[in-house]
Amino acid sequence: MRRIYLILLAVIMLLAAYGQDMPFVHHIFSNDMVIQRDVKVPVWGWTTPGELVKVNMYGSNDLVRADAAGKWLAKIGPFKAGGPYVMRIESPPMVAELTGNTASAAPVKVTSSKNKAIFFNVMVGDVWICSGQSNMEMGIGAIKAPQDVAKADNENIRFFTVPKSIQFEPQQITNSSWQVCTPKSISSGGWGGFSAVGYLFGKNIQEDQKIPIGLIGTYWGGTVAEAWTSSEALSTMPEFASAIKNQNIAIENMKIGKDDYNKRVDDWWVKNDPGSAAKWDTATADKEWLTMALPGLWEDKGMPGFDGVVWFKKEFKLTAKDAAKDYMLSLGPIDDRDVTWVNGEKVGGIDVWNEARKYKVPAKILKEGINIITVRVLDTGGGGGIYGQPGDLTINSNDSTNKISLVGDWKYRVSVDLKNTAAFPLQLSKNNPNAPTALYNGMIAPIVPFPVKGAIWYQGEANVGRAKQYQTLLPTMIKDWRTRFGVGNFGFYIVQLANFMAIKPEPTDSAWAELREAQAIISQETPKTGMALAIDIGMANDIHPTNKQEVARRLALAAEAMTYGKKIEYSGPVMGNIAIGDGKIRVWFKHAVGLTSLGEPVKGFAIAGEDGKYVWADAVIERDTVVISSPLVKKPKNVRYAWADNPICNLYNAAGLPAVPFRTGK
Repeated sequence: MRRIYLILLAVIMLLAAYGQDMPFVHHIFSNDMVIQRDVKVPVWGWTTPGELVKVNMYGSNDLVRADAAGKWLAKIGPFKAGGPYVMRIESPPMVAELTGNTASAAPVKVTSSKNKAIFFNVMVGDVWICSGQSNMEMGIGAIKAPQDVAKADNENIRFFTVPKSIQFEPQQITNSSWQVCTPKSISSGGWGGFSAVGYLFGKNIQEDQKIPIGLIGTYWGGTVAEAWTSSEALSTMPEFASAIKNQNIAIENMKIGKDDYNKRVDDWWVKNDPGSAAKWDTATADKEWLTMALPGLWEDKGMPGFDGVVWFKKEFKLTAKDAAKDYMLSLGPIDDRDVTWVNGEKVGGIDVWNEARKYKVPAKILKEGINIITVRVLDTGGGGGIYGQPGDLTINSNDSTNKISLVGDWKYRVSVDLKNTAAFPLQLSKNNPNAPTALYNGMIAPIVPFPVKGAIWYQGEANVGRAKQYQTLLPTMIKDWRTRFGVGNFGFYIVQLANFMAIKPEPTDSAWAELREAQAIISQETPKTGMALAIDIGMANDIHPTNKQEVARRLALAAEAMTYGKKIEYSGPVMGNIAIGDGKIRVWFKHAVGLTSLGEPVKGFAIAGEDGKYVWADAVIERDTVVISSPLVKKPKNVRYAWADNPICNLYNAAGLPAVPFRTGK
């Protein structure tokens, strides 16, 4: 009995210590904050287990007791928009009876407590999450619009920036505080300060609704959507379930100091890759190996849409004199991961898709006559292969007397499609923001369940190449966030990918267009989800276009219509029905009042017949329809609009909003 007592006492002491290490009040509560109107507002923190905490604001009170881990959570309100108010939080010195949101109403006595917090200048209004990758992260001070910064003096706009944090498991706290919007505060910090799109969106909403607006900035450039999604949500998707399972195993092994990542990788190759199991690194290319001209992505070399493992081989000859020298092998960037051998000896391997490969090749592994370079490439999404510039592919002697170009035909052999493998092992690294769940754990979980009105989402570039998966992934994330913040189907508004990269002279396939299509489907099929187009305001040579004002305006139009119920046009023309006949395709549009083109004729349409070969088409507007035809296609079957990385297109409605890109067929 005494032993059990001592164990229980130790557990209680540990729990008490845990509570004391955590903040008395979560950091999302601070001076100058905005809390959500018209809902019960959770307020939480940590203290000694069993201790009472009282929260009071504007006549609303709640008294709660901390649980066994020291966490307490009270609820106050609901409040109407307004302020400023004072929020008081304290552990009462002596309380004889519990009331309010408590697990039990039994009398209890507590000792005096010094825990106390008072927050001033608290506003009640609408709170919006601003999240995504670099185009959301790009600050107001970085968009070359000093007039917007100069006008950013508005005490009814407040913002809270979540610090960047990669975490393996969901975190409970984040260290930041609310700030009142001023020209200095909004433009201070990394990359021009607080999100330009976030601020400008909030400014539009505040001016329209005439209430305080709170903006929570949580973003990280170059990040994938799965990084922002919880493990529980990702586990419902078959393509991520295995990865999450492996990740959880690695986390548990890491905790006990037994995670051997290199061994997990080696085991994966042997179990999943036939080429590794058969030791193709030491084999010569036989008749089963095909030929591919390099450099270049394999999607452009007859393997569209392939994700998996491909092996490459290239021979080069050396004289006896040259074989006695050390060399440097240059392969340029390889998407995603490579391991490289020369004559069966490993010389290097990198797991970064855009990093140039430069590997030392010592003379001891070279020989007179034919030498063989072997490269095993794993691509997990998007483009794949040895894709740099021709000048990147060389093997040069260190004394510069022998330079050999490796441009041209390489032998290659497809080993395995990623669809037929287990998930590649995840390395638990605080340097990888793109690991599944990593940013949800570090940058979303810590602010749950702070209630919000909605979220704006500027992301998708990092998921290009996986449009079909994204079509399920993003709605999974949206549902996950809505559930965890506990305020129902809050509004969620997406920025569709902007036009980017070189303009193609002829119709062609486009991974960017496919991702835009996925975003459009999500916005149309996911409840209370809308989309702002940027197809006409991007930049060919910069993935970070500076016209965030129009992006924010279009996001605000969607929110004002769908969240606030304002009777306005908020979408560009959207494809409805089609009819085919007399060598023409007629497309009906929704959101088509005042359908027009900016300049004549209408541009951006392409059609194809049974052969699937698209050509540019003539297009004529007839009320809310467009009639498309081409003398080169007598019997059209399918039509595309604005289907390119950087399309030339000019179809708008009377509200000045561009038509949503689309295609019929696949």
